[in-house]
Amino acid sequence: MDLFVPQLPEKNLHPSFRIISSDPAYAKVKPIIQNWAAGLLDRRGESKKFLKEFQSTFNSSMWELYLNKAFLEMGCSVDFTKSSPDFFVQGPKNYEFNVEAVVSDDPRREKQKESFNHAEFRTRGALKLAGKIRDKLQLYRGVNGKKYPYSSMSHVRDRPFVVAVAPFDNELSLTQNNELINMVLFGLAPPVLEGPERGRQDKMTSFLKPSGAQVEMGIFTNDSHKEISAVFFSTTGTFGKAVAESQIDRLVRSTRYRVIDKDKIGLDAREWKIGIQRIRFSGLDYLLRQREEGTDQIGGADIHIQHSSLHRESHLDGLQIYFNPYAEVPFDQNFPWPTEIALNYFDIKTATHIQAHPDGALVSRQIYAPEPASLFTLLRGYGFL
Repeated sequence: MDLFVPQLPEKNLHPSFRIISSDPAYAKVKPIIQNWAAGLLDRRGESKKFLKEFQSTFNSSMWELYLNKAFLEMGCSVDFTKSSPDFFVQGPKNYEFNVEAVVSDDPRREKQKESFNHAEFRTRGALKLAGKIRDKLQLYRGVNGKKYPYSSMSHVRDRPFVVAVAPFDNELSLTQNNELINMVLFGLAPPVLEGPERGRQDKMTSFLKPSGAQVEMGIFTNDSHKEISAVFFSTTGTFGKAVAESQIDRLVRSTRYRVIDKDKIGLDAREWKIGIQRIRFSGLDYLLRQREEGTDQIGGADIHIQHSSLHRESHLDGLQIYFNPYAEVPFDQNFPWPTEIALNYFDIKTATHIQAHPDGALVSRQIYAPEPASLFTLLRGYGFL
């Protein structure tokens, strides 16, 4: 079944689908996305429904397609005879877990404000993520009279239950990195970026909805969501992932986390020089290095501005896993996660966020049209001009 053969009237097609399916520039992208659907479209009674949702709402289906391919890349398989939750996954050594996928609201459903307020963006985005996770928890518990809650299903009971969430509630939602999910799950405000308290993170306990209702932040710092074993999160598991893989003519801005133990620095010492370095390589290839010194490590980020032909990322790059320390069914600590995946833990005793992020982990990535105006804006924004 071809994902890109329209099954709906033109007026019902999502704008993103309409562009992709009709623009010859995306000819190399479509087979990549079609490959992500392997097995997913074979689910009995679900393929036509999925196809219509992909063509009409797009974002939620793209997230499921991304996850479907991600499980294969993780060495897992999916049992599609189970219609819900979204994925019944069998990993190495027959380790089984369930995943329910969800995205925050499609931006075209809500009118975006002309002016941008960063504080409002963060509050609204965090509330959306918390709300979507809560909705899936209620499906698990059987709140509001759900006839067959996930907790009642034999293939769900006594196995880890995972919520996989991605943000699409704002036109800029994919630029949030992991700041908002850190608020929602671990109750951590974004770090201070300047001044003598640089790096400090305050605790966030709640936000107020427009209605005045209080919404808890730090839901993994207590047992309020104990039925959820982990959260999968990504801002890069999107259509842009397929565009990057296709290497069609685009500009790519990406950020990768960098870290090294001081005693392991060898001939590549220049790469770990403290401070900021701006480097232009041959062709359309710019690198901004940021390095800071810690007690035992040097950390920072590499920000690349490149032509798509120079950019490389794997399917799993940018995927983050957050473990619930209060989970009734904890995720197996010995699960063989691929090296690109960033793992996040919360230490109950010290109330701290433990980041097991590999050196080179993809933090964010955006795709831009290959136009002089886009390049000028990027280079000026990062101090190259």
